[in-house]
Amino acid sequence: MKKWLFILALFVLGILGILIKVYFSAVEPVKAAEEKAVKLANKKVQFSYVEDFHIYNGLETVNVIEGKNKNGEKIIVWIPEKSKNIIVKKVKNGITKNEAIQKLVQEKNPKKIISVRLGMEKNIPLWEIYYRSENNLINYYYVHFETGEWLKKIENL
Repeated sequence: MKKWLFILALFVLGILGILIKVYFSAVEPVKAAEEKAVKLANKKVQFSYVEDFHIYNGLETVNVIEGKNKNGEKIIVWIPEKSKNIIVKKVKNGITKNEAIQKLVQEKNPKKIISVRLGMEKNIPLWEIYYRSENNLINYYYVHFETGEWLKKIENL
């Protein structure tokens, strides 16, 4: 009986080890992209603190970094993967996540908002809102970061 418990424990530990290895292998490219993006962004602005990093995949791949500069101001940096046009904006000069959601709610009646994230298309910083409509279809709504104007919609997927 002890032999079977020992074999079972080794099997569970082996599976756990494999799962941990797979997780770290999956996260490694994102960490490498973040390090590269922060290094590029530091050529235009000095971060005192990086709050968030994500990769936006729209018409092109864009790395988005949110953080604070050395003056303590909240900033957002958009770094397109294939161009050298790095865009830096102060958070106070754009609309907030909640204001972007309010823009959507005024025009549409979303059943469930799944995600709201910053992105950029055609060198225009934007908020991408991914939501489900009443008939449970997937929709995307894009709002201009600075003006709060609607840019485009992708509906009923």
